[in-house]
Amino acid sequence: MRAVRAGIDAEVLVGWYEREARDLPWRRPEATAWHILMSEIMLQQTPVVRVEPIWREWVARWPVPSAMAASSQAEVLRAWGKLGYPRRALRLHECARVLAAEHGDAVPADVDVLLSLPGIGAYTARAVACFAYGARVPVVDTNVRRVVARAVHGRAEAGNPSSRDLPETEALLPVDVRRAAVFSAALMELGATVCTARNPTCDGCPLPRCAWIEAGRPASDVVRRTQKYEGTDRQARGRLLDVLRGSSGPVERVRLDLAWTRDPGQRDRALDSLLMDGLIEQTADGLFALAGEGGEPR
Repeated sequence: MRAVRAGIDAEVLVGWYEREARDLPWRRPEATAWHILMSEIMLQQTPVVRVEPIWREWVARWPVPSAMAASSQAEVLRAWGKLGYPRRALRLHECARVLAAEHGDAVPADVDVLLSLPGIGAYTARAVACFAYGARVPVVDTNVRRVVARAVHGRAEAGNPSSRDLPETEALLPVDVRRAAVFSAALMELGATVCTARNPTCDGCPLPRCAWIEAGRPASDVVRRTQKYEGTDRQARGRLLDVLRGSSGPVERVRLDLAWTRDPGQRDRALDSLLMDGLIEQTADGLFALAGEGGEPR
């Protein structure tokens, strides 16, 4: 563990963060644990620039879990807009209902309790405990894994997630609980803004030592696969959801057919997957609607 600790100077990194961190609204003192939980769910696989305006709208509309719980699934899905991976919206709605009913309308601080909530995985539970409550727990995302891989192990990329990730990151945390939470945020910020996957700005890195730099910046042996969006099932799903989000009630099948005409088979797969995921439902008279929404065709 000493080798891991020697790889990152916590005091230097924390000092850099306190000077250079982005002013993100969920980092401000007035952000509650619920606001931070919403931000963490939204930020999964979605850039900050797309999340921030939607997050601000959600904080104003649903400042506490019970406010969201009182809204329908369809309302939440509409408000999710173009953030992508809309199942996250349904999970957050379900989580809000549990928080309102079983936790006094508050987000718990304990990692194990957080893990028991709908849609809350290992990363999100630790992120909320750390960033909302200042807990000394390792918070490991793609950015953190990349920084540790480079600064500590001298590798260009972290490779696949490993069972070693949590203990290695925990070994880096300052002993002081108050500093540990700031360090976790700083480590993540470094990976997001400086030690990026492509074109890292090493000249702007605050770390006095980096094993990757000392090794001559060896090339990555990770094969990158570019994920296209145009023409994919995911795009087809989005087009079908757009129709339902833009309607005030259930629609006839022909409306969905017209939304994706390039491949009927792909459209059918997309529609089936939306039904299976619980994002949409079919009414008794054969119409299609957002989850939990009834009414006449529009």
